[in-house]
Amino acid sequence: MIDQVLGQLEADMKANAASLTRDFSRIRTGRANPSLLDSIHVDYYGADTPLNQLATVSAPEPKLIVVQPFDQSVINGIEKAIRSSDLGLSPVSDGKILRVPLPDLTEERRRDLVKQVRKDAERHRVSARIHRREANDMLKELLNDKEIAEDDQHRAQDKVEELTRAAIARIDEITKGKEAEVMSV
Repeated sequence: MIDQVLGQLEADMKANAASLTRDFSRIRTGRANPSLLDSIHVDYYGADTPLNQLATVSAPEPKLIVVQPFDQSVINGIEKAIRSSDLGLSPVSDGKILRVPLPDLTEERRRDLVKQVRKDAERHRVSARIHRREANDMLKELLNDKEIAEDDQHRAQDKVEELTRAAIARIDEITKGKEAEVMSV
């Protein structure tokens, strides 16, 4: 019983850290990264379709993303979707492919991005604490149902706390790395 609760908590904490990494990959830094355009959806024959299902996205140079649509008729829709995104990008079309040059980030924009990074990190810390509370509630329920002894519950709660501290430390580590990446010129 306790192993199931702890196993579930550990899986939730790992998923939380993976989600944070995924969120951070969408935040623009000075370097081109194809995952920067993952959040962009294009109107394709009336359906809201993710860009990566309509085109190959690559970063051949540090300051350039290239979008090569599978269907040339959708190139204008892709260009419009990239322009209207909140990424501040201006794609250039040559009819067959889109080149998306990444302008240098201003100091002010970098500071805004760091604020966004910290906000995302705090959201994931809160999520880790919620997972901790859920695990502790399950342990309390097991104790009330007389499925575990009180000593076992206390040991399990200590393990839950240890897992939570490790997860929050991992979130802090990921955040520190992303902040450094954003602030590097």
